[in-house]
Amino acid sequence: MPAPLKPMESVPLTRDEREKLLEIAWRTIVRFLETGTVPFFFVKEPGLLQRRGAFVTLKKHGNLRGCIGELVSNRPLYLTVQRMAIAASVSDARFPPLTLDELGEIEIEISVLSPLEPIEDVSEIEVGLHGLVIIKGKKQGVFLPQVAKEQGWDREELLRQICLKAGLPEDAWRGDVQFYVFTADVFSQAQFHH
Repeated sequence: MPAPLKPMESVPLTRDEREKLLEIAWRTIVRFLETGTVPFFFVKEPGLLQRRGAFVTLKKHGNLRGCIGELVSNRPLYLTVQRMAIAASVSDARFPPLTLDELGEIEIEISVLSPLEPIEDVSEIEVGLHGLVIIKGKKQGVFLPQVAKEQGWDREELLRQICLKAGLPEDAWRGDVQFYVFTADVFSQAQFHH
């Protein structure tokens, strides 16, 4: 008998698990927008029962339309994804709530996170590989690993931008702040449309 997974140990998702997670996110959004209820899924895949943080990103014609996530979760992954899918649809303060009319133009991207690891020095940040969390007092900022790559940022620009996102001065990263890095398993509906 294999030992049970430690709460934040991450095992890579299989292709089928990724596809099922995208389907769960999609069906959850559709049902929630149509009826205000959350569908129930019977899930037995071990990858989807891991307790891992996750973000759900919605894109419309390639542009951000909503993105909300949890860095750490004590719920099974598929339930975290359901909650974040709804939140990204209707609770991202940067955007009006998603409407049923828009659904045909929306693409879902899911980022399943590794455990967070504290770093001592910003030179440890690998742009494009690492997601980044900055914490100072009550202020916090997060970027998923794909953001710096999509924006064409180098490490210094990433550090400036995450400070601004956290509501800190752009050079605050040079001072007394705590950084955590994580990696993410990122996949979207586009990868499964043949």
